[in-house]
Amino acid sequence: MRITTGIHKGRVLISPPGDAIRPTSDKMRQALFNILGGYGLPVDALVLDAFCGTGALGLEALSRGAAHVTFMDMDTKACAANIAAFKAEGSTTLLKRDAVKPGTPPGAPATLLLADPPYRKGLLPASLTALAQNGWLAPSALCACEAERDHPTDIPSGYALLDRRDYGAACLLLLRHTG
Repeated sequence: MRITTGIHKGRVLISPPGDAIRPTSDKMRQALFNILGGYGLPVDALVLDAFCGTGALGLEALSRGAAHVTFMDMDTKACAANIAAFKAEGSTTLLKRDAVKPGTPPGAPATLLLADPPYRKGLLPASLTALAQNGWLAPSALCACEAERDHPTDIPSGYALLDRRDYGAACLLLLRHTG
């Protein structure tokens, strides 16, 4: 697994052995960021990488010009190792938090949400609702969410579906926070 474009292009990400973390594939990350580029993102964005795992999505955003990335996960070891390896401590915040119960954000709300929750647990709608209710997302924030293609995902109120793309067993949902 590598960063696909930007200042860190080609850098290898550290991923723990086993299947405890399911990182977004390089191909899907490339497609996601090509789509985001059409919206002028992630350049200068304040990014929230929820369910960050290895931090691949957020580090890709940093490589492509994001201003700051806040990483959020209940297990932060893999992401912490990658942040250190990339020497990205100055432009990141790493939080050991549950995106379904995120509490108050430590800084400005995100203009771009990257969310790749574990499949088949109903975490995406619940986290979108909780992040919006707790002030984690700026008005009109763009939300790029990965979900399992064959498992219907309800879009909670306060979000508009802009696009959906299927990639193998996964789908990418592009939402606009309207709340």
